[in-house]
Amino acid sequence: MIGTITKDELKAKIDHKDKFHLVETLDPEKFAPSHLPGAVNLPPNQVRKQASRLLPDHNEEIVVYCGSDKCTASLDAAHELESQGYTHVRRYIGGKQDWTEAGLPTEKSSPATAGGQMKTDAPSGDRQKKERPL
Repeated sequence: MIGTITKDELKAKIDHKDKFHLVETLDPEKFAPSHLPGAVNLPPNQVRKQASRLLPDHNEEIVVYCGSDKCTASLDAAHELESQGYTHVRRYIGGKQDWTEAGLPTEKSSPATAGGQMKTDAPSGDRQKKERPL
């Protein structure tokens, strides 16, 4: 069964540098300009091909999210991950919209590093809020 996580719980996990994988399930074009800190990009149509490479431990916690509570991409990805044997999948239902409306920081990456890559161009100490000009 897919669990859920709140914005405050997720923020605490990020702030405490807990060991888990944060996965944005939107297309790379939406991931690159803004995603939650430390997230990797894994759209639902890529889960079958990319999950074992990006998420090698089936027992580690995985938190998936998408654009908002109206978006179903994170639910689709969560179901696919569970069908592949991942045991601790949670969904942040509010997604990127809930996160940014709360004024919480995001990161960006170039399109070349989106689509399942783990590297972002913002070091962890230099994260910028989405609304701040670059």
